[in-house]
Amino acid sequence: MADYYTDEPAFSIIGGMLDTCGQSIGVTIEREAVPSGDYLSKVLQQSSSRTLPDVQMIDAQDLPAISKSGALSPVSERGVATDTVGESVLSLGTVDGEVYGLAPTAGTIVLFVNNAMLAEAGLQAPTTWDELQSTAKALTSGDRYGIAFSTKNDGQGTYAYLPLLWSAGGSEDALDSAAAKSALQLEVDLVSSGAASQSTVQWGNSDVGDQFLTGKAAMALTSGTQMSKLDGAETPLDYSIVSVPVPQAGDTVVSPLGGETWTLPRSGDQAREAAAAELLSCIASNDTQLSLAEQRRVVPANPELDTQYLEKLPKLTEYVAAVRDGRSRTAILQDAWPATNTAIFTAIQSAVTGQATVDEALSTAAASAAAAK
Repeated sequence: MADYYTDEPAFSIIGGMLDTCGQSIGVTIEREAVPSGDYLSKVLQQSSSRTLPDVQMIDAQDLPAISKSGALSPVSERGVATDTVGESVLSLGTVDGEVYGLAPTAGTIVLFVNNAMLAEAGLQAPTTWDELQSTAKALTSGDRYGIAFSTKNDGQGTYAYLPLLWSAGGSEDALDSAAAKSALQLEVDLVSSGAASQSTVQWGNSDVGDQFLTGKAAMALTSGTQMSKLDGAETPLDYSIVSVPVPQAGDTVVSPLGGETWTLPRSGDQAREAAAAELLSCIASNDTQLSLAEQRRVVPANPELDTQYLEKLPKLTEYVAAVRDGRSRTAILQDAWPATNTAIFTAIQSAVTGQATVDEALSTAAASAAAAK
């Protein structure tokens, strides 16, 4: 099987999970961990030549294109049950109504807040966009910014933008809408006001996590997976996780789900395909979900495990709720998503750096995405 977890602690966590599942079904697993920068191109090449391994981990946003190559089996074809995966997380592995992959866990974008810095300023965690701007401005002091987030020229910039877009009522298939513009204008305003660093254009989620961990940012809008870094620091940080602020009080936050699906490539070898299906069933089991979720600070795929999970990690209540209400980035556009993803993060960079106005950047993005469909 193959995955892209080459860095610690994820490499060892996934390796331990595979060893446990392999032992439980009586097989020895040969694992290949490929650096993420090379991973997708290798998967695409192997899918076209039908040389994928027996089990292939695929980032959810890349699954539609690969599934449509015909290289993957629907999990039902192999007799793998999906009843341990909740509806929102199941959407990560679903293409045109057919489930091609299962994600044992999922994460999403949340707002991290430094409790001590908020208390010192006499402030509460923001819940609306106006509060986000005023709180970020009030917490900006010296070399400390009020908030950090990614506007990087890749999918991480898109990932941070989507909860703003969707919570404003916007959609990825209407990038020149008023909602899309208001969401991007919020990011532009935070940077231009000095409440966020101009370096957001260079930061990915890990960089944002570092800014928050080192006290250079009082708040961070980033992937919940950054918790493992914060909790593993020599001096644990006093922080809270809250929902991404929404345009107006009472609006519903809708966040993008992040996660990897484990899929079953076609090999033609019935014995190997049967063993691969057993392995996937183990990966999607409740025990595996809980183990991975607790270690990696992500959320179990099965909502029936929420109570048990939150007994051990009670401060993650809002994080769990965000995952249950979240949705896949490919839900609407399917295999047209990659081109739209590129159009979005290109527009974000263009607007935040001042190369174009928000209107200009998103008009260009809308046209680019439409041309690629």
